[in-house]
Amino acid sequence: MIRRIEYYLSSVPTILGQISNWYVCFGLLLNKKPMVIRLRNGCQFKVRSLMDVWIIKETCLDRDYESNATLIQDGWTVIDIGAGLGDFAISVAYGHPNCQVYAYEPFPESYRLLDENIKLNSISNVVVAPIAIGAQSGEMALFTTGAAVQHTTTNASSTAAAITIQGLSLDDVFEVNALSVCDFLKMDCEGGEFDILFNASEATLKKIRNICLEYHDGATEFSHTDLVDYLRQRGFQVRTSPNPVHNRLGFLYAHQ
Repeated sequence: MIRRIEYYLSSVPTILGQISNWYVCFGLLLNKKPMVIRLRNGCQFKVRSLMDVWIIKETCLDRDYESNATLIQDGWTVIDIGAGLGDFAISVAYGHPNCQVYAYEPFPESYRLLDENIKLNSISNVVVAPIAIGAQSGEMALFTTGAAVQHTTTNASSTAAAITIQGLSLDDVFEVNALSVCDFLKMDCEGGEFDILFNASEATLKKIRNICLEYHDGATEFSHTDLVDYLRQRGFQVRTSPNPVHNRLGFLYAHQ
């Protein structure tokens, strides 16, 4: 508990210093209706909740997907699996106008917010699709458990309501977009990372230079150590960083 409090308190200066209208957080808490937050670097995001603000803080301000891994370079091809409200995709595209970003978000509400935030920032180098990435292409079930950012395609035993969505395998992501290389693959898909990577072909994995994903232990029968072993056996150098608050979460960084 002490570690959690320390982590949250240490984040306050970041929020106050890098979100120009940080006071809208009180409006989110009291009014519970969407508002727009503005970052001091010029990016803007329509958000639904304090959780959305926290995600933007971690992704856009702390740059969790890059700070302990590989910094994205202008001109790279980037794939964003589990794009949510667009925090990562927009941050990359806004700061790197020559990057091409392919963003996938299957939950309809989040997809609409992603599309709205792209327009809000006048971004033209992000291709979005209301699609989940999984073991294979075709229809999939998305279990709407918890907040929107926690919805998952892996919780088959859940009693939570499910909606039918369209899915693509990682192989087909490369095929559909005619990609010969992915310089940076970002994944935050609530346990879907196991199905996606374990079912990708060797040829597809060889096209990926850098991976950064948030792992979710306990979502399936696999753990992040299984992913580490799997990727190392396929030529990636891999390391992990545990979440400072939640033991089952953390980041996995891989490159080849």
